[in-house]
Amino acid sequence: MSKLLKEEIISVEKATEGIYRMTVASDYISANAEPGQFVNIKCCEGVQTLLRRPVSICSTDRAKGRYDLYFQVKGAGTKILAGKKSGDFIDILGPLGRSFDLDIGYRRIAVVGGGIGIFPLLFLLNESKAVVKRSYLGFRSSGYIVLQEEFRQKSNSLEIATDDGSYGMKGFVTDMLERDILSEEFDMIYACGPTPMLKKVTEIAKKHNVRCQISLEQRMGCGFGACLTCACETRTEEGGSQFVRVCADGPVFNSEDVIFQ
Repeated sequence: MSKLLKEEIISVEKATEGIYRMTVASDYISANAEPGQFVNIKCCEGVQTLLRRPVSICSTDRAKGRYDLYFQVKGAGTKILAGKKSGDFIDILGPLGRSFDLDIGYRRIAVVGGGIGIFPLLFLLNESKAVVKRSYLGFRSSGYIVLQEEFRQKSNSLEIATDDGSYGMKGFVTDMLERDILSEEFDMIYACGPTPMLKKVTEIAKKHNVRCQISLEQRMGCGFGACLTCACETRTEEGGSQFVRVCADGPVFNSEDVIFQ
């Protein structure tokens, strides 16, 4: 169950180019959040930024009652968040959304992340009971790589692709998944990132008959399904289609249910 909370910021620090890490004190969210869920943050008072900003939960420390958020500065709202200081209080609604399915039967998993889509996947790796965890991460270039060591510690293996070849494999992160999918015999693939990447992951999973869940990146207004700004088209059991709300019905969906335009 989500709550509207006034929470204290423990720290805000720059992680890499344009990416910031915010640690927030919250007994409630740290205890109740699940991988794939997010919080909706009111960036400031007044009319400067009317809409809240959805940010995925990256990790929790339940013992200390705190959690980490990573966000990219893209506009006025996130620029304000990046300027927050230790001891400031922020208005947060959360935890929100549908989480990933971490069934204990999924013993061999792959996580596929692109850009800022990697953050909820670290939380997933920390909570998953899988025996084999393979991580595939994609970035624009070496300057945008973040959380490399954290993913390495939580995975049996980590591979990185960059668009320009400045680090790891040059090319698409999905190429590495497709290369390994037969030999690794994954029970489940989890993915979060840009829509073209998610579409390709979905195609690969379907081709090889592997379960797959994807977390959609979408603009949101309210965060709980009232404003309908984050609608996406999905398949119905009857073979038709319907529009659902990413914030309330997602952001995590079974990949075969999503209709990519």
